[in-house]
Amino acid sequence: MQFGVLGPLAVWTDGGAPIPIPGIKVRTLLAVLLVHAGEPVSADRLIDQLWGASPPANPAGSLQVKVSQLRRALEQAEPGARALLASRPSGYVLQISADAVDAGRFEALLARARAASEPALSGAVLAEALAIWRGPALADFADDGFAQPEITRLEEQRLTALEERIEARLALGEHGALVSELDALLASHPLRERLRAAQMRALYRSGRQTEALESYQQLRTRLGEELGLEPGPELAGLFRAILTQDPALDRPTPPRRRRTNLPAPLSNLVGRAAAVAQVRALLDTGRLVTLTGPGGVGKTRLAIQTAAHLVDELADGAWIVELAGPDDPRHGHPAPTPGVGTASNVAERVAAALGVRHDAASPAGEGGTLTERLPAALHGKQLLLVLDNCEHAIEGVAELAELLLRSAPGLRILATSREPLGLSGELRWPVPTLELPGAGAGEDIEAVARCSAVTLFVQRVAAVVPGFELTGDNAADVAAICRRLDGLPLALELAAARVRVLPVHELAARLDDRFRLLAGGTRDAPGRQQTLRGVVDWSWELLDARERVVLRRLGVFTGGFTLAAAEAVCAGEGVPRADVLDLLGRLVDRSLVVTEGSGARYRLLETITAYALGRLDEAGETRQTRQRHAHYADRSGEVANRQVPVA
Repeated sequence: MQFGVLGPLAVWTDGGAPIPIPGIKVRTLLAVLLVHAGEPVSADRLIDQLWGASPPANPAGSLQVKVSQLRRALEQAEPGARALLASRPSGYVLQISADAVDAGRFEALLARARAASEPALSGAVLAEALAIWRGPALADFADDGFAQPEITRLEEQRLTALEERIEARLALGEHGALVSELDALLASHPLRERLRAAQMRALYRSGRQTEALESYQQLRTRLGEELGLEPGPELAGLFRAILTQDPALDRPTPPRRRRTNLPAPLSNLVGRAAAVAQVRALLDTGRLVTLTGPGGVGKTRLAIQTAAHLVDELADGAWIVELAGPDDPRHGHPAPTPGVGTASNVAERVAAALGVRHDAASPAGEGGTLTERLPAALHGKQLLLVLDNCEHAIEGVAELAELLLRSAPGLRILATSREPLGLSGELRWPVPTLELPGAGAGEDIEAVARCSAVTLFVQRVAAVVPGFELTGDNAADVAAICRRLDGLPLALELAAARVRVLPVHELAARLDDRFRLLAGGTRDAPGRQQTLRGVVDWSWELLDARERVVLRRLGVFTGGFTLAAAEAVCAGEGVPRADVLDLLGRLVDRSLVVTEGSGARYRLLETITAYALGRLDEAGETRQTRQRHAHYADRSGEVANRQVPVA
């Protein structure tokens, strides 16, 4: 669920559908909680904000009614969302991550832009940040005292971002297009010295020195008359430089060319040294390598680590393009439809990452759409392009990747996706889960400690519980946790965070309810990776109706199964037996079903099994599917090759 304060108060489902919040008091309650950004707000303070000097006869009871109405509105939109509004001894709190609020996403983009050393990239990210705004901050609460400090803070951030984008555009030589824009901005903000400096530079570089000097004198006069002040030393220095026609003002200093936009990792990568080496070797062999695997297996982190090793080997560096970013109605774009993202939408993301412009200020002769211009921009370049989360727009990614690879012989692409792109020449590398201890290995602490899944879990627990280490007392429980979570790095990190409040033996015992248990990701993780359910939901939403039917019915298998078993159990009620093979193959491609050995048998990860059974129960198909499974087992005598506890 997502919340908007950069404009009128708004709430959307994760799919982008608006959620109506009934009544001004309920909307005010939500606004107050959002303004306090995840901090508890006392009941007394909420009552004061909602009713001021005229509280109802029973203010505590009336507040509880409004809280219930807000919870009901959230729950009706998305089952389980009522839990977002929690009651604590210190008051009420909205339990959401920073990126669940448009202001949080805006501030994260500002930080990204300020970390960029190349004006083209900085300007593109700032443009994306400013596009999030739908109007004045908290527009429907502009007269409310609780909102005014936050409105002032957010509007100042917006204006500062606008100034920074203007400066980035000046560095790119767009002074001609900026003159009229700055005239309008200064009419609204006449005393902003940063805007004034930008206007003076734009005028001077456009050959309008006299007007640039007059702009300074206008500000000086107004400051003196209204505030009794003189312009600051930086602006005065710019005035003198323009007056003397300092040659340094003629053109901006060419920025240092960046070779990458790869993010710096915040933690070490565990158990992937061999994988990095193998993926690097594949990139030496082919120009398109796709890392596939289920959600949470670590495809993105592996791709970034591999690309980081190649930055200095390629003349034009390595660049990452996030394809599962804010592309929905909350950001002024249409909501994505699984599998049908267009090449032009993908091209926009690639162009923004690489600093390829497509606007009125583009040099002459560089017309055409971005899809047409990107191949020319990349021709002759030697670079690696990391296309991350391609399943978000698989068709558009495949179309653009084929075009770019054919047009730019020095380009290599490393893609991450829950399914392959399906192009000729594509090298597919399924990212394995981390190494797991064998059954019964808990008694051999050295054998347990050698497994990369255990190493990751222990390291992440030690980060939140200082002094934690693997011991003879906890080795069996740690091994069981790692096995039951399939060695998925994200699941292990979510589980490790729970050790702050649950000892490992309690954590292991509660994994039957894993989706409720593992629901506290880090604030800097994308929304889809904040919870274990969110990770699997992301894959589920990308499936069509018949693929979902087959996946949920496969949940009744407690171990490996054959194609014949899948046909016997999954066929019926909308899925012809003849179609099961094709649907099963698509689930394998989407990393939701794992092949065993030569591919004669299949299995689900335990986490996928637990999720599938939940969906089977929701569909009301549990009884008949289990009956088909039991009938097939009795008739064929087939026995699963291993038993897996099912949550």
